[in-house]
Amino acid sequence: MYVIIVYDVSVERVSKICQYLRRYLNWVQNSVFEGEIGKAVLEEIKIGIKGIIDEHEDSVRIYILPNERPLKREVIGTEKVELGNVI
Repeated sequence: MYVIIVYDVSVERVSKICQYLRRYLNWVQNSVFEGEIGKAVLEEIKIGIKGIIDEHEDSVRIYILPNERPLKREVIGTEKVELGNVI
């Protein structure tokens, strides 16, 4: 499945959530990660996010697509990273 994760968290947690998500997904823009992962990895990510954020203050949205193919992406301006360069 292809997921896009967008977050709006308190300043003191931004670095922690960013570092956590970089382990699993591609950073594409401030507070936006995306990539191809399996169902088990998505569940692991959700558990990790819940351990980092304050659910009363922070917000995380996860958009799930069956794969990247139906996704049409348009970028205006500078692309932060190339999605093909995943380690």
